[in-house]
Amino acid sequence: MSKQYLTTHTIDDAHVTDIFSLAVTRTQILSASGASSIKVHSTTSPDIPLAQTLSGAHKLGCHHIVTSRNGRIVASAGFGGEVKIWSISESGEWVEEGKIEDGNKAGEIWAVALSEDGQFLASTTYDGRINVWDLVAGRKKIREYETKGSFGMCIDMSRDGRFTVSGHENGGVYVFNNDTGRMLYSLPGLVKPVRTVAFSPAGTRLAAAGDARVIALYDVQHGEQVANLTGHSAWIFSVDWSDTGEYLLSGSFDGKCKVWSIDRRACVATHSETDKTLWCVKWLPKTGKSEAFATAGANRSISFYREATGG
Repeated sequence: MSKQYLTTHTIDDAHVTDIFSLAVTRTQILSASGASSIKVHSTTSPDIPLAQTLSGAHKLGCHHIVTSRNGRIVASAGFGGEVKIWSISESGEWVEEGKIEDGNKAGEIWAVALSEDGQFLASTTYDGRINVWDLVAGRKKIREYETKGSFGMCIDMSRDGRFTVSGHENGGVYVFNNDTGRMLYSLPGLVKPVRTVAFSPAGTRLAAAGDARVIALYDVQHGEQVANLTGHSAWIFSVDWSDTGEYLLSGSFDGKCKVWSIDRRACVATHSETDKTLWCVKWLPKTGKSEAFATAGANRSISFYREATGG
């Protein structure tokens, strides 16, 4: 049984360069690109109007932007090596709260992830170290994990903040226990660069993907690979779990976006709005009965899709 998603809206030329990253709250979508501004659009209105522009946020552009699940904290990582923390004010505007300082060499912080409450930030480095910061206690580094020294391309933190996972250029996928400060698993399976990792909402499953063109699914408790989702014919840059964990969204280098049923281990929908790279795909928080997602990438636009209901 396939599912159908319809394009509901496209923000054309949302940025003047490639859009590298999307982040969502219950009411907004934030986008980051090779340009210096971060854009904030409102998702509560069908025409997705621009709500705020964070001008000059990152002089050389921004490659990763993430929100805490409670919608109160944003972290953005720029090509200059800087990471900015933003919080939502009483009036509903995003304001810069501070920076993470870490020698701030370019590449010292690459990918970033936030815990659900926005207290903890995890980040990767060019030489494979994984850092965890406490944003409440003076933005101090509280954990530093070592891996095999390969560029950390992607990272995620489980919703409860207990686990951090990183994916690396050498194909390595590592799961760390933040409570004990130790590596839990080094996961087998992907050999080629891993560009995206994501824990399921319940934290029981982990998806990892990249240049191997397959999405590997792991059981977090036992560190075992439980499935390979195959169907993409190009590098996979982004994966995201639906709210219930029933579906996984993925976006690839050839502009194709796929929706996978986790139960059936099968692709249930494929969309290609563009033949240009999709750098990021993201489910929107569920508001009504139907699921919706957004995609963005090298065509500089943000496209929105909603599940076709009925039938």
